[in-house]
Amino acid sequence: MSLKGKVAWITGGGSGIGLAGAMELAKAGAHVVISGRTAATNASALKQLQAVGSAESLQLEVSDRKAVAKAAKDILGRHQHIDILINSAGTNLGKRNLHNMSVEGWDEVVAINLSGLFYCCHAVLPAMRAQKDGLVINVSSWAGRYASTLTGPAYNATKRAVIALTESINAEECANGIRATSVLPGEVATPILEKRPVPPPREERERMLQAEDLGQTILYLASLPPRACVNELIISPTRNRFYLGGLEKPKA
Repeated sequence: MSLKGKVAWITGGGSGIGLAGAMELAKAGAHVVISGRTAATNASALKQLQAVGSAESLQLEVSDRKAVAKAAKDILGRHQHIDILINSAGTNLGKRNLHNMSVEGWDEVVAINLSGLFYCCHAVLPAMRAQKDGLVINVSSWAGRYASTLTGPAYNATKRAVIALTESINAEECANGIRATSVLPGEVATPILEKRPVPPPREERERMLQAEDLGQTILYLASLPPRACVNELIISPTRNRFYLGGLEKPKA
């Protein structure tokens, strides 16, 4: 399906999976709107995007529900429709395990990974209902299906909740022509790895999925005809360290 004339909003679009997805959609002819909380990162990403297609950026903290509602209203005001929402904004903690994480840390992860994602879905669904068409791609995680001490309870819980929220969108909105997909990547070599208690070495990152692999995955999902809904997509590195037992151990 052609993406020309489509408007795609990508949260966390300044780097990593979000930027890779935005690049592929822009190349395919969609107008992409990236949002992120860091102005410099947004500006750098926008320069890359405008070199390959039509794009704009806005500074946004997805955990601010009023700001999210305003961002959606502004995009709709400029373009009259949002056809694709990609929720890629996410975070984790350095001190992420039960013995060392704080309540404040838990709240931060929930605010961004779950509440922020919900705010964005809630903000675009009315317009998608009105146009009887829309695609929501929610970036969950391997950890959302297979909880791990490496990723920690806050990340595990929020990413599993993303899967449930995505299923709820399909259950309630499929009659309105809206479809949603949870994408569950295994290890991806993106900047969030630096937040791990023991960041993986370069040689391990080279064997992981790369951001561009997820960009191609997002393009595939967005290019399917409206009659087709991929409810859940799990993608992992061929050399999957969750199977091989070669993961870094959290510090005691």
